[in-house]
Amino acid sequence: QVQLVESGGGSVQAGGSLRLSCAAFGYTYSMYYMGWFRQAPGKEREGVAAIYTGGGSTHYADSVKGRFTISQDSAKNTLYLQMNSLKPEDTAMYYCAADFGPIGLAGPLSGYEYNYWGQGTQVTVSA
Repeated sequence: QVQLVESGGGSVQAGGSLRLSCAAFGYTYSMYYMGWFRQAPGKEREGVAAIYTGGGSTHYADSVKGRFTISQDSAKNTLYLQMNSLKPEDTAMYYCAADFGPIGLAGPLSGYEYNYWGQGTQVTVSA
């Protein structure tokens, strides 16, 4: 069993920055990917960024490339999402997720094969 706890959300003006953290507790060995997903009211869940925990390769949604950076601290079992140049359209609930098996053709940003999810942290960006 794995528990994921997000933190770092908040309210910021457009152009500002936030750093989200996701602490993983429990049996975290054999994790393949960890990712950040978001969902705004009335919209479908969107994969934001993912990282392959074994080698560090990263994946980003086109909407956040160049602005967001995903990283991990394996010693602390913590995942981060540095968000810069925030826009009002980044407003959403952000969720951390962990995957313990190979990702299929849908890719690591689809979210379909992730096994554990956090409760989410709200990010609000005002114009």
